[in-house]
Amino acid sequence: MKRVLTIQDISCLGKCSITIALPVISALGSETVILPTALLSTHTMFRNFTVKDLSDQIAPITQHWLSEGVKFDAIYTGYLGTAEQIDQMKELFRTFGSDDTLIFVDPVMADNGKLYPAFDMDYARKNSELCAAADIIVPNITEASFMTGMEYREEKDHDEAYIKEMLGRLSELGARISVLTGVSLEPGKTGVMGFDRETGEYYHFQNDKVNATFHGTGDLFSSTCVGEMMKGKSWQDAMRIACAYTARTIEVTMKDPKKPWYGVNFEETLPELIRYE
Repeated sequence: MKRVLTIQDISCLGKCSITIALPVISALGSETVILPTALLSTHTMFRNFTVKDLSDQIAPITQHWLSEGVKFDAIYTGYLGTAEQIDQMKELFRTFGSDDTLIFVDPVMADNGKLYPAFDMDYARKNSELCAAADIIVPNITEASFMTGMEYREEKDHDEAYIKEMLGRLSELGARISVLTGVSLEPGKTGVMGFDRETGEYYHFQNDKVNATFHGTGDLFSSTCVGEMMKGKSWQDAMRIACAYTARTIEVTMKDPKKPWYGVNFEETLPELIRYE
């Protein structure tokens, strides 16, 4: 059985970060080890949430793992709350990474043309350094624009030349495979486009755009990608499955009469994911 380490926050209520990564990657057949970066009462779209930074726990936890000879087949980072934690992740990659370890970075920090309130350009530059140490990076268009210095464009203004230029600049950061999420290459469609720096090949997948926005869908996409790659899928097939599964989960969630605005009903669609090919 493959072993995946996922490093991000725990939002006790809200369906995101570790509370998505742990069940999804486990359901896809890999042992999933967690390293929480912070503990929140809810995710940050709720009001008056509580938060406990866990930066001081990262070193003792990883030192214990080292003493036990623990190894990982993949290391997957999501939301990291501070620049200090990015430096800690770079050290963790050096300590636990090897030629056989997949390093997967989702540089969660921005959306819709803006950085999240807690972050600034120094944090964006730090995320660029983290991406340089990865095998695969999966920023959205906003995050990529901050890391590359390129103009941010809304979905309606995307074209293939713009996306390919952004992928080229992302690849210069150092990762072998750069994937942009939230790419719309034709009206009514959305998906991903990726570039393999070693082969020079591009890949894109588009599905029908669902006119709804839910918290945690990026985490669902990334977690599905990691889980599928651990099953032996190529990165292209993993991206295709993750796009289709995320869209399907949004569709199912929209039919819920309770309208859970704070997250998607991935629990309901997990059985379908296990059967995806």
